[in-house]
Amino acid sequence: MEILSQFLLRLAFGLAVGMAITSPQKVFSGFYRNHLYVTLGLTTLAALVLSQSMPLAAAFAGAGAVLSFVGAAVWLYEEKRVGMALIVSVACCSLLAAWCGLPVRDVWNLAALVTSGLVLGVTFAAMLLGHWYLNAPGMELAPLRRLLVVAAIVIFAQMLVVGAGLAAAVSYRSSVAVDWLLFVALRWSFGLFGVLGLLWMAWQTLKIPNTQSATGILYVAVIGVFIGELTGLLLSAESAYPL
Repeated sequence: MEILSQFLLRLAFGLAVGMAITSPQKVFSGFYRNHLYVTLGLTTLAALVLSQSMPLAAAFAGAGAVLSFVGAAVWLYEEKRVGMALIVSVACCSLLAAWCGLPVRDVWNLAALVTSGLVLGVTFAAMLLGHWYLNAPGMELAPLRRLLVVAAIVIFAQMLVVGAGLAAAVSYRSSVAVDWLLFVALRWSFGLFGVLGLLWMAWQTLKIPNTQSATGILYVAVIGVFIGELTGLLLSAESAYPL
């Protein structure tokens, strides 16, 4: 349950950040309204999962759910400034809930929490925005390109954080099991390096431009980050270091 709640809250946090850095002057309001319902579902499920074991984390997740619902209503009336403020509030509540749910709370794990959430959410937001271009092909491509750049940057940051964690974990292990190495290989090959390659492919595809093909590539990238971050959570559950 701890892994599930962390995944849900990190995704909600990163998705809210992805929406917050996307210009409402260049993207239709429906993008924000519809995907606040996604954060509503993520935070509600996380609150239910945490309600018995971690009431404080559940309270923050519940607050994120309420703010998501209010934000969706605000975006229905295209109140952009208030809507953006509520999206940022959703991100803060999701991050606080995830932080309260961590078994080890230090700067290193906080950094991993932030980078993990951004990798998940910004990549997911890029895919959702790419899908939005299929409904509104007249939108500028600059917002999608920005999300691709941010996604690549946060993946590099995630590599630094979990790479240091991996080095520390290996140095304290007397022996390394084969199954553990396989999970580490999956986490790095498909979940990090593979996603970087897919983001580069999506970037090149936008030069044609072909948003439909770029969105298809981003679907695979989302699968990659989901598998990578879930694998990282599984590995980190048995370690004091973020992996």
